Amino acid sequence: MKTSQQEDFQRVIEVLKAHNIGYFFYNGGNDSMDTAHKVAQIAIEQGMDLVSVGVPKTIDNDVGDSEFKLIDHTPGYGSVARYWMAMVQNANEENAGSSPADPVLVLQAMGRRIGYIPAAARLADPERAMPLQIYMAESKVSAQELCDRVNDQVRKDGRCLVVVSEGFDAGELGEVHDSFGHTSFGSSQMTVAQKVVNLLNQNGLPAAGSARGQVPGTDQRGTTAYASIVDLDEAYKVGQQAALIAVSGENGWMATILREPGPIYNVRYDKVPLELVANSERTFPDAWITDSRTDVTDDFVAYAKPLIGEDWPSTPIINGRQRLTRFEPIFADKKLPAYELEGLRKK
Repeated sequence: MKTSQQEDFQRVIEVLKAHNIGYFFYNGGNDSMDTAHKVAQIAIEQGMDLVSVGVPKTIDNDVGDSEFKLIDHTPGYGSVARYWMAMVQNANEENAGSSPADPVLVLQAMGRRIGYIPAAARLADPERAMPLQIYMAESKVSAQELCDRVNDQVRKDGRCLVVVSEGFDAGELGEVHDSFGHTSFGSSQMTVAQKVVNLLNQNGLPAAGSARGQVPGTDQRGTTAYASIVDLDEAYKVGQQAALIAVSGENGWMATILREPGPIYNVRYDKVPLELVANSERTFPDAWITDSRTDVTDDFVAYAKPLIGEDWPSTPIINGRQRLTRFEPIFADKKLPAYELEGLRKK
């Protein structure tokens, strides 16, 4: 752990001891699994009767390894993939009608370093009939090459849909960084989509009209109407698996989803050591990027399609409004003095 975090982690242990907590579940991505692993290690070092279990959850699908041996996919990804499938279908219908005035529509997808979310746009058009181009951080295409390829598409089809990852290198954005040192794209001075739109319009399109952009925000991870029923079921079951790991008394594991071999989609729920997950980094397989670097292959489509499900989720409605789960915020009484995180202390 970082030197600046030693006291923070010790504080976590003290809180767990003070409240006689024997189970620590941490839900999240790679950084969260690293935290769960550190808590598990400290518990062992200090002789605590504590079980630390990781529960994977990230729409980026960036937990685990690129060989899919630690985890096949993370809960959350199937739903955001379904969201992008629907968004691109809708955008294509709108762009087909508005293209005489706006021949190019640029859509920005979440994904700082890994392209699973923008790649999901291809699920909207597995037959490849749309004038659709996809640019991920891994595409390694320059901004000028993007403009040239979009213009080629416009010459061919009169219009072009562009899905670009927020991690695509489009040049200076006036980046703002979060507490982990990652670029906070939603807070930076300019979005990648707007930068691409500006470049396309400055270069000039081979058609009347202009490029325009659209940047969905956190609705990419919170629009329940587009949730995948497969994802909802798997999220419940991977949480159930985490509980089973905990009651068995096994410290230092992450609940996982592994795909069974065969033509019919099926998964099993298992466990993997947090140490392996914390020290791994998933990337988007280069073999799933087409030679043009502007699209993804059919192998990716075959991987992702089962995750989005075949039907709409059931959304409870009362008086026309969604009925969302509400938890009463009941907190345990404080047993320790107030504490300020090391990173927030004045130097």
